[in-house]
Amino acid sequence: MTQFTMSTDADGVATIVWDTPEKSMNVMSSDGFVELDGLIDEALANDEIKGVILTSGKEGSFAGGMDLNVIAQMKEAAGDNPARGLMDGLMATHAILRKIERAGMDDKNKGGKPIVAALPGTALGIGYEIPLACHRIIAADNPKAKIGLPEIMVGIFPGMGGTTRLVRKMGAMAASPFLLEGKLSDPKKAKAAGLVDDIVPADELLEKAKEWVLSATDADLVKPWDAKGYKMPGGAPYHPAGFQTFVGASAMVNGKTKGVYPAAKALLSAAYEGALVPFDTALKIEARWFTNVLMHPSSSAMIRSLFINKEALEKGANRPAAEDQKVARLGVLGAGMMGAGIAYVAANAGIEVVLIDRDRAAAETGKAYSEGLLDKGISRRKVTEEKKAEVLARIAATTDYAALEGADLIVEAVFEDPGVKAEVTKAAEAATRPDCIFATNTSTLPITDLAKASERPEEFIGIHFFSPVDKMLLVEIIRGKATGDRAVAKALDFVRQIRKTPIVVNDARFFYANRCILPYGNEGIRMVAEGVAPALIENAAKLVGMPLGPLQLIDETSIDLAQKIARATKAAMGADYPDDAAKDVVEKLAAEGRMGRKAKAGFYDYDDAGKRTGLAGVLGGWYPVAATQPELSEVQHRLLFAQVLEAVRALEDGVLTDIREGDVGAILGWGFAPWSGGPFSWLDIIGAARAVELTEALAATHGPRFEAPKLLREMATAGETFYGRFGARAEAA
Repeated sequence: MTQFTMSTDADGVATIVWDTPEKSMNVMSSDGFVELDGLIDEALANDEIKGVILTSGKEGSFAGGMDLNVIAQMKEAAGDNPARGLMDGLMATHAILRKIERAGMDDKNKGGKPIVAALPGTALGIGYEIPLACHRIIAADNPKAKIGLPEIMVGIFPGMGGTTRLVRKMGAMAASPFLLEGKLSDPKKAKAAGLVDDIVPADELLEKAKEWVLSATDADLVKPWDAKGYKMPGGAPYHPAGFQTFVGASAMVNGKTKGVYPAAKALLSAAYEGALVPFDTALKIEARWFTNVLMHPSSSAMIRSLFINKEALEKGANRPAAEDQKVARLGVLGAGMMGAGIAYVAANAGIEVVLIDRDRAAAETGKAYSEGLLDKGISRRKVTEEKKAEVLARIAATTDYAALEGADLIVEAVFEDPGVKAEVTKAAEAATRPDCIFATNTSTLPITDLAKASERPEEFIGIHFFSPVDKMLLVEIIRGKATGDRAVAKALDFVRQIRKTPIVVNDARFFYANRCILPYGNEGIRMVAEGVAPALIENAAKLVGMPLGPLQLIDETSIDLAQKIARATKAAMGADYPDDAAKDVVEKLAAEGRMGRKAKAGFYDYDDAGKRTGLAGVLGGWYPVAATQPELSEVQHRLLFAQVLEAVRALEDGVLTDIREGDVGAILGWGFAPWSGGPFSWLDIIGAARAVELTEALAATHGPRFEAPKLLREMATAGETFYGRFGARAEAA
């Protein structure tokens, strides 16, 4: 299938149009590179062609990036030497982009043909690296467009010239937010930052591009780094100013990544080393570091979970067969923080919302939450007054259940009390049509039990949002024992409408996310009681990639919530309750009024503004720090395996049915060490046999909670991996 086509007008300007078949946005493939290379050769060889416009056939976008399967193909084609295959493939790509950049110029920088990138909209990854090699970048004034290099977010870095060119174009300091943070900009901000050269009205894009081609001089074609006397903006590493920049960048990278994200360190190494040598040598250095990252298991795992698997789930990989179940009218019961957040994301996605609470003031307060978020967006120039008015107009705040008439989905978000939930379930079902799906938002209560209050349990489902709803990307959909396929399809379609990532799990205590994250917090608390230094606990967690230490996490979610969960779980499990040691610490903190950040006192101390000032000194009085402390690795393994073993048990018990959901859900739901790709990916990285060996040692010292599940032992004996055993089945689902 042809991806690139070229036509030449009467003035000798060739236009190369990128239009990937059957894709809403262009993505680069191996065949695409070959086609582009051939057309560039043709344009440069044809004396009648004066210059080239490179643009897109997709309305509102230029390209979304690279088809990551290209990288896999490079590795596979190299057989026993995948690193060589990657390096050769990358250098071949560099040659194509360098050909565009030099455009037929001789060694005196004369005789080239102008090549301009005309961007109708979004240009990401390779979709921006190709324009960087062009002589001019002109972007349409499209406020919805995003321009930048987001590769670092999925465990790699811009490795097709983007790192080298952007550093030389802007300087290391100015380029760092776009390279190390994956910052994306709309066209106006991209122009202000120097990412693009011009912004023009969308309907004048090709006209202005042609004008530039016909007026370009030899000097307009020469990149600064190809010109005599080039000096890097901000200074090269051996310049006093540049030296300070790279020292600061190194400190920043290590401070943010704690050394567990190989891509960030590799990017900085490529930028630093590349800045010391000529441009073409710098490209080789970039390619070597990029190959190094691609060969690292962390990058493969992150790409798989945060790109391939996440995208598959968002496209409905596990959606039951059912007609389109998009939501037109949504009822939200409960206008507290959770209900208000759900109302906001739904209205923001274009869905009409009825927001109900017991009294009018509470309902209006819930709607005001959306107004506050929109006002914040306006202050940051991300939302217009018109957009604010549209979103608020979609939310009807009321106390009247009759307003639910015509709703095709209800999301109940009242208190975590089965009696209250049963009451609103009956009231809502009485006011809605028989085919309306009813979803309960709960983090702990069994869906099958809550469905007993429903007249239509097959239409009853759990939807677990994470707080704050507007920021958290994951939504956990819980299928009760009686839940039907249409209810699952409705929940999935709704979650996709509000642009979040869904996972579907079966009903069980704490479902999947809380089942895994609660042991993480409890393990941290246990260690406090054992005399492990709280600072060691917290820093061990961060050094292994967790965004928050377990003690800080509990402070953020509140001690009283931990107390409530502990008491309820013990009441349900009786003598089988395994976390008395952690419960005792929580009860002690609660008795002293140290309810976490909201009370400005918990495991941490806080100032009057609620900012952490350090771990609470009072902890040492209650739980003295032991003279002998455990090794860092032991603390890390306890914290990781507390989560990972529960993930395996969830798969073993049938709560999870797809390991992709287990990995994506862990990263997006509670921030499980993203560098690892998720719990199942991490087990594949270290190997099942090594995991069993580590858990046996932990179980011998710390108790049976660390005993390896039967499934993990079986896989260790057979030498299997999770993605080897379950990956193909998941993809076929």
